[in-house]
Amino acid sequence: KHLADFGKRIAFLRQERGLTQDQLAAKTGLAVDTIGAIEQGRRWARLTTLHRLAKGLGISTDELFKGLS
Repeated sequence: KHLADFGKRIAFLRQERGLTQDQLAAKTGLAVDTIGAIEQGRRWARLTTLHRLAKGLGISTDELFKGLS
């Protein structure tokens, strides 16, 4: 459940910024497959990945988890 909720949060933040998975991958240096797996709740993000996602989305790492319990 937590993985799926986190994945939905990442997808929401990405879409809110008008980014495709490809564009976010380019901004973060992450593979598109990795972003897809995180958004679908199939993979947990390592700490370094969290930092890259936050930077690519233009937010703090804390913001990645906002609203999640």
